[in-house]
Amino acid sequence: MAEEQNAQAAAGAEQAQDQLQFALQRIYVKDVSFEAPNSPAVFSQPFQPKVALELDTEHQQVGEELFEVSIKVTAQVTNGEDKTTAFLAEVEQAGLFRIAGLSAEQLDHTLGAFCPNVLFPYAREAIDNLVNRGSFPPLMLAPVNFEAMYAQRKQREAQGAAEATAH
Repeated sequence: MAEEQNAQAAAGAEQAQDQLQFALQRIYVKDVSFEAPNSPAVFSQPFQPKVALELDTEHQQVGEELFEVSIKVTAQVTNGEDKTTAFLAEVEQAGLFRIAGLSAEQLDHTLGAFCPNVLFPYAREAIDNLVNRGSFPPLMLAPVNFEAMYAQRKQREAQGAAEATAH
């Protein structure tokens, strides 16, 4: 009877190891920058902002079952018709994630879409904070569909591979 319970416990432990493990270990700012090159002159003009936003994600394995995912958000705001730069705010928000029990395809999807979704609110808040400290009106970035970005990236990679094979 005891041997049977030990065998069941060992089987249960093996099953637990094969199960999905996902844990956010740490969220941190990796890089931050704010420039207002035309201050204070920009404050004496009517503020008619035009926002150009760049967004990029990266990930790398940094340990056994440990991955760093980062989002780089760059917001350049010009003012008026002369397109004078009002400010440039840049944040690279990162996180450490412990992930196990996924296939390679599932892991790539998690790192490319799910983890950036977790990090984006922190990057968004950091950008808004920088802009407020620069004495500009709040810049609340709209939510980003990282699932669609991931799908587009995969489609571009597939097209690139198909073109490389055709040549």
